[in-house]
Amino acid sequence: MIDRNAIAAARRQLAAQPDFLRTTPLMRVPGRSLGVGCGEVWLKLEHLQVGGSFKARGMLYRLLANPVPESGVIIASGGNAGIAVAAAARALGVRCEVFVPETSPEAKRARLRDLGAEVVATGATYAEAFEACVVRQQVTGALQAHAYDQPEVVAGAGTLALEMEEQAGRLPDSVLVSVGGGGLIGGVAAWVESRADVVALEPQRAPTLHTARAAGQPVDVEVGGVAADSLGARRIGAIGWEVSQRHVHDALLLPDDAIRAAQRWLWKELKLAVEPAAALGLAALQTGAYQPQPQETVALILCGANFDPGTLA
Repeated sequence: MIDRNAIAAARRQLAAQPDFLRTTPLMRVPGRSLGVGCGEVWLKLEHLQVGGSFKARGMLYRLLANPVPESGVIIASGGNAGIAVAAAARALGVRCEVFVPETSPEAKRARLRDLGAEVVATGATYAEAFEACVVRQQVTGALQAHAYDQPEVVAGAGTLALEMEEQAGRLPDSVLVSVGGGGLIGGVAAWVESRADVVALEPQRAPTLHTARAAGQPVDVEVGGVAADSLGARRIGAIGWEVSQRHVHDALLLPDDAIRAAQRWLWKELKLAVEPAAALGLAALQTGAYQPQPQETVALILCGANFDPGTLA
């Protein structure tokens, strides 16, 4: 069970490594400055986190909460989770091996190598890379980290919402959260509970949670599109699914062109360079997929920045 107590416990253990994680800024702007008809928009700038994404929180917690063998830690990742594990492993002085799908951008692979990780690119999808990673783990005995579906990973992600509430002194009226495998929304929704509306956002070409809600259970989906390297899980994770059943208000789908337009808007207007997955919240507001009330406070989580910035040109 991931709940507020589990997230508070994660926060306490993460504090034992005070020089690793960053308290990321919370940018608060009038809705009209973003062309949105609401009172205020909060931008949680988690793309400034260590490793370039929110994943650093959960991955560090996974390593701190478990004994790490001499063979180190191993993970399959579209990129961000692997980068987070590699950064945490380097900080703790342990070995790291990362399996990525062949669709993973070279910029992310280069970053992994810079952090000292051994990188194995295999399979056309995250699921195929994960299968290869499991086989390798059985040989080496390394600590297995999962990109989104482990209690420590989800609870660590939830510390982001705890931190945001501390920074603002309250919660917003709604939080719009990008969804891939469900680790981020699981953590955020578990902290927020019913105190604000939590809305899931997915690309039309990677609808893991949306499809699961329609089917009444997690199911496999085909994934692709501009955000597939970050939101490319083929099935919603068990933990994210369980938490979303209790605390997620709605699940919305967004087209690739709207996601890309929002990503470019964030760069052009606010000079915030984020990956496509981090732009879904603004895309939902700009397209009207999510329509806030006139005085509503809406929080967007800019969840990562591991991409080729040349694509913004």
